[in-house]
Amino acid sequence: MKIVKVIKTVVLTAAALIITSTGILYAEDKPAAVTPSVTAATPAAAPAEDKVTGSAAVGMFNRYVFRGYVLSKDSLVIQPTATVSYKGVSLNLWSNIDSRQKSTNSATDVSGSFNPAPAGEKNLNETDLTLSYTYNIDKLALTGGYTYYGTDYAAETEEVFLTAAYDMLLKPSLSVYRDVNNYGGTYFNLAIAHSLNITKEITFDLGASVGYEIGSATYWNTHRAGDLAAGNTGGKYSALHDGMVKAGFTVPAGKFTIQPTVQYWFPLSSDAKKTVADSDGIKYPFNPNGALKSTVVGGLTVTLNF
Repeated sequence: MKIVKVIKTVVLTAAALIITSTGILYAEDKPAAVTPSVTAATPAAAPAEDKVTGSAAVGMFNRYVFRGYVLSKDSLVIQPTATVSYKGVSLNLWSNIDSRQKSTNSATDVSGSFNPAPAGEKNLNETDLTLSYTYNIDKLALTGGYTYYGTDYAAETEEVFLTAAYDMLLKPSLSVYRDVNNYGGTYFNLAIAHSLNITKEITFDLGASVGYEIGSATYWNTHRAGDLAAGNTGGKYSALHDGMVKAGFTVPAGKFTIQPTVQYWFPLSSDAKKTVADSDGIKYPFNPNGALKSTVVGGLTVTLNF
């Protein structure tokens, strides 16, 4: 039995509690929090505490984008998440609920072998578990960890990662992720962020990031024009990959924090967005994981810290 199946009940129960406590109710929809489009990408560096701390969040977005790959369309995605930390060690549980899942350029046909739920139906199609440790050296925070990706729309996989973040102007951070299971490769992400005070408590938040992908497993063999019948027979995909800029607000509301955000994702190179055609003129992505396209993600996240 997949790990995802074991923890689905926990995720959905937590999501329902968060929605109820925040008073946010949407017909036929569940809650959402930080997305790997926002979130699963760069673990936040938190100072070591002598007491147990935690947070629970729920966000709702118009689509799910992860490292530039669009993994949903024409639906609302809901992403509950919860984190517990103690003395620098953090455990995070994150899920994606697609209100009307459909296959995309970067997600396997949802009626195929990976996903038993029919296209067009609501489904909890991803649950990730991350264990990390943060060590602080003055203004430098080093975070290392492990993530298990429990995905229904693709083969499940695992990653190890390391993030270095420095507390200075623009708060730069560099993250390196290494897949150690089904998609052997290394992904680099450089990010910056800055917040401006609108009032004493409300901030206007800006951020940007760039990613670079280096495929090393045969999975990353590229498609070659005119030779698609043989499968992926080109060299391994390696390129400047995805770019992202975002803007939003952070608004405290009692015990909660409300964060409306807008993100713009775009391919960083011709290889990232490239497609090739077979002899019949049918186009395939050069990158076997899907060709990137420019897209906008908008939504709202509500967080409770405890």
